[in-house]
Amino acid sequence: MSIELSPDAQKQALTSLRRFCAEELESELTDLQARQLLKFVLQEIAPAAYNAGVAAAEAYLRDRVADLEGVCHEPEFAYWPKGTSVRRK
Repeated sequence: MSIELSPDAQKQALTSLRRFCAEELESELTDLQARQLLKFVLQEIAPAAYNAGVAAAEAYLRDRVADLEGVCHEPEFAYWPKGTSVRRK
């Protein structure tokens, strides 16, 4: 599964990459260079972050499901206290 950005997110990412390179690396990127760098990051680095996010979500859901009975359980037929019975004469 390749990671793709919406057109708006891609535009913002390219702007951010160009600004980062200009301010932090003192290097100006052309539009083509910024696009190639973004493509590389999305193919090479982003999957690791994506997989870590999926693993964290899976662990969170697994913990919630494991405790589902404890959180959502209601005793059945609990109106009458245990050990009481009606005696008829």
